[in-house]
Amino acid sequence: MGGKFSASTLDQIRSANDIVEVIGSYLPLKHAGANWVALCPFHKEKTPSFNVSPGRQIFHCFGCQKGGDVFTFLIEYENIDFGEAVRRLADRAGIPLETASGAEQEERHLKEKLWSIHEAISQRWHTALTHEAGGEMAREYLAKRKVSPEAIEEFRIGYAPESWDDTVNWAQAKGFDLALAEQSGLIVRKDANAGFYDRFRGRLMFPIRDEQGRVVAFSGRILDAEAKAAKYVNSPETPIFSKRRVFYGLDKTKRAILDAKFAVVCEGQLDLIACYMAGVRNIVAPQGTAFTADHARILKRYVNEVVLCFDSDTAGQSAAVRVLDDLLECGLAIRVAALPAPHDPDSFIKERGAEAFNSLIQGARGFFDFYLDYLCQHHDITTDRGCVEVLSSMGEAVGKTRNSVLKEKYSQKTALRLNVSPQAVQKEFAKAKIPGAPDEPESVEVENDAPAPPLTQEYWLLKYLFLDDSDINWVAENLKLEWLSHPGVRAIVEQRIAAHTSGQWRGVAALLTELPEGPTRSLLTEAVSDPRAIPNPKQQLLDVVRWLRDHELDRLLRQVSLRLAAPDLPGSDAVELMRQQQTLRRQKQQALPQPAI
Repeated sequence: MGGKFSASTLDQIRSANDIVEVIGSYLPLKHAGANWVALCPFHKEKTPSFNVSPGRQIFHCFGCQKGGDVFTFLIEYENIDFGEAVRRLADRAGIPLETASGAEQEERHLKEKLWSIHEAISQRWHTALTHEAGGEMAREYLAKRKVSPEAIEEFRIGYAPESWDDTVNWAQAKGFDLALAEQSGLIVRKDANAGFYDRFRGRLMFPIRDEQGRVVAFSGRILDAEAKAAKYVNSPETPIFSKRRVFYGLDKTKRAILDAKFAVVCEGQLDLIACYMAGVRNIVAPQGTAFTADHARILKRYVNEVVLCFDSDTAGQSAAVRVLDDLLECGLAIRVAALPAPHDPDSFIKERGAEAFNSLIQGARGFFDFYLDYLCQHHDITTDRGCVEVLSSMGEAVGKTRNSVLKEKYSQKTALRLNVSPQAVQKEFAKAKIPGAPDEPESVEVENDAPAPPLTQEYWLLKYLFLDDSDINWVAENLKLEWLSHPGVRAIVEQRIAAHTSGQWRGVAALLTELPEGPTRSLLTEAVSDPRAIPNPKQQLLDVVRWLRDHELDRLLRQVSLRLAAPDLPGSDAVELMRQQQTLRRQKQQALPQPAI
């Protein structure tokens, strides 16, 4: 699993990121003997079954069976890949990655400086909003919009003073190079290199964060509705910000999105803040641009379903229609929460309350039900031309799903709305041209049954094996891998013995990265985390290994007996089988040496 990262690098990063500290930054951990416990973040439970072992540097949940090391926790909790988990933990510990070239290290250094200036200016603007006299107009605006002080703090909303050089002077006073401030998009160079001026002036400022919570850009909203200026001014593209790949609020809402198993997509910062503070926290908003294919791919990493909650005006409804292709391309199911006119999410919550908004989200209709209504409202279905437009648009949209059941379902619904036969609609749907569509692809889902648990004795062998490292030499000399029937146990024991033989044992957490992902890792973390006491462990280890040996020998003896009972068995074969039988019986009688105390 290490891939391009060496074992020594992974060990260094793992050692520098204590698993209790890392997980404790996400969850409230409580001391329980030698370990720490919490309610599991990966499934619903009322009694803590999530265990963190500081000694082994692993975690395991006895409820859902998830387990692993500090890398695994980040992968599961943040929904990222292994390489990203390594990079984030390396960043946390200040460890440079050996894979970075000189150019990559320079790029990384530039990004760190850009993150730093963005973080610093966001704090400066937040202070300007909350404490400076110049922020009074912004405070009045937020009060009028019923944005609470808690929301202002939670999202660190700020105010950029009405000045052409406030940010320029601030950057110089704080020791930031003006060329860096220009590259960050905070200031703009004047013509003929005659200095710089502030990009954001007299605006309410919304910090835009990446998925890791780092400030990477800003969106500035005008406060004076009468001013002849753009309603919003956004940061330009920079080495740390691409508006096509950033959702506003995702850093705060990604856990709720995973828990809810669907994401609500709204249009603006204030809409998202209103929803978030009302308790709808599985929500995101595209930043500074329309919804893109990149946005759809980001959501697909978290969920398989989205609920669109755009404004009730024509522009909002049209926006819901435009996102169809990108969402379907990523295999996302789509529902639409239709707001009554003239509302947007913010105004709806202010007027009707959080409970009503939650009900609206939960009752969101399937996209194609919404789309059929939308088409019928925008075309006169009492005319031939209107009917043809509805049929063509519905046929093309439903055809993009590549799903025969949906095609039939919505051909019937469309027929009912147009007062024509379903058969006629199906024929028209079949004429719809879907760019790049195969004739009729088949979707086959393969269900993987959960692996069978190991024998009790094999499970306890794992407990004994990792209880005391001094026993590994005895196990390597007296246990044969063919005695183990469970593939996961066999893989774990084989890796442990190989590490001992080669002198490369680096601990349980490092061993996890050498094992295949999934049940095998979970089996190891479960066995190591099992809190049950083991009296006289040396004797129990001996008894378990002897039982495993005898169990395998009994299986072989049964095979020999069956072959001996075969009719017309040649005499020479019978003699050989009886010899094997005697050998197996003698092996069962042999005593195993006692493990060293």
